[in-house]
Amino acid sequence: MTCFLPCRKGSERVLRKNTKPFAGRKHGLIQIKLNQLLQVKELDEIVLSTNDEEILNYAEGLNESRIILHKRNEELSSSETSTDNLVVHALSLIKEGHIMWTHTTSPFVNAETYEKVLERYQQVILEGYDSLMTTTEIFSFLWKDEKPFNYDRSKEKWPRTQTLAPVHEVNSAVFVASVDVYKKNNDRIGNTPFLYPINKLLGHDIDWPEDFVIAECIVEKGLVAL
Repeated sequence: MTCFLPCRKGSERVLRKNTKPFAGRKHGLIQIKLNQLLQVKELDEIVLSTNDEEILNYAEGLNESRIILHKRNEELSSSETSTDNLVVHALSLIKEGHIMWTHTTSPFVNAETYEKVLERYQQVILEGYDSLMTTTEIFSFLWKDEKPFNYDRSKEKWPRTQTLAPVHEVNSAVFVASVDVYKKNNDRIGNTPFLYPINKLLGHDIDWPEDFVIAECIVEKGLVAL
């Protein structure tokens, strides 16, 4: 199993998002994520693709043979770069086996969670699924096109939220698929992905400045283990 960890320099919403100090960690999210990934026994390699010299220097200084550094071209590192282009990029770096795609911006997905996800992936492949992605289950009243999306008001106008069928939000914490799926679908998931729900705290994604602050508060309150 190979991990693909893309990290772009120049976040427009959170300055130096991947490397600014976070919850007492001098090197921030990249320090946390590499430490977590290096604890995952199932990972043979961690392919770190970035255009950020600060990240490259930090990762190189760890002297870990499982970390494979790739200095990404600038044309693949802008805010305009699509995930589709990164899929092609990942496939150019990882030629065989299975790929676990993850992000530094999911700091609470720790080694234990990764191991559980990978164990489940091995199981669901045998059950007929071709890939896996983590989600956050939403139990709320959702509307679309001016009508309920996930419940029937003709049966019950306001059912208990606990009885609603969950809607899965892709939290982008983990995607797992084989290289063959990447080649066939030009995607990091296949045609029949298994949806692996994780709770809101574990799936917390840092995208905006307030997300960064909230994440530090979560750590300070001892609600998660990094």
